[in-house]
Amino acid sequence: MADARSAPAFRLALPDATQSYEQDVEWCLVDDGSGWRELRFHDYSDIYQVPGLYERLFYEVLQCQSPPVVCDLLAEQLAGENVDPGSLRVLDVGAGNGIVAEELRARGISKVVGVDIIAEAKDAALRDRPEVYDDYRVVDLTDLEPGAADEIAGGGFDALACVAALGFGDIPPEAFRAAFDMVRDDGWLAFTLRADFLSDTDTSGFSGLIKSLLASGELEELGAVTYQHRLATTRAPLHYRAVVARKRRSLA
Repeated sequence: MADARSAPAFRLALPDATQSYEQDVEWCLVDDGSGWRELRFHDYSDIYQVPGLYERLFYEVLQCQSPPVVCDLLAEQLAGENVDPGSLRVLDVGAGNGIVAEELRARGISKVVGVDIIAEAKDAALRDRPEVYDDYRVVDLTDLEPGAADEIAGGGFDALACVAALGFGDIPPEAFRAAFDMVRDDGWLAFTLRADFLSDTDTSGFSGLIKSLLASGELEELGAVTYQHRLATTRAPLHYRAVVARKRRSLA
């Protein structure tokens, strides 16, 4: 890991644990030498600009488990079907500063392409984990130029990973669908969603999308687990669902 991540030059404070907030409006206070300022957890462009802040906040303080959980689930399915992880070219959607790609590499996957809508995410990945991506694109998957998807996919990805990035407007269903279409038939998908985003009461659009993909035969679920994604600022657990599936066919 980079020195900036092992010795962060900032102070961090969370709101009182008795105060409860919806996940997409949780916040923290950060002082990186220029005085305290408030950052929402979804202010990713600001968070990524402070070296080490993302890891300190989400992984050390709030104990995020999603990258290893979903990557382990994918690795188990690959091993069960005797698939060499080194043969896969993976699209990392909502790539951020490369934590998921680092976990994929640790499990033998040798080719990873990152995409994110935030330029600061790419800057942070090149700063913190310059070795984990073969390519990194800053793109809006809902507004791709003609031919851009084919240019990014380069003949199709063998797998797609999307970890702790779906919902809350960060990656809407239509963006996930665009990424799904870049995966070749019989390719793999490994993704996480907040557990209630897959319920019948979901309003994010993801429950309907996943159910329609399963019903149409485009998607076959192979394994899933509900787990503790991280702690909320109240220190209560936030539960997510990790899913590994195969893309079985494309609709005409």
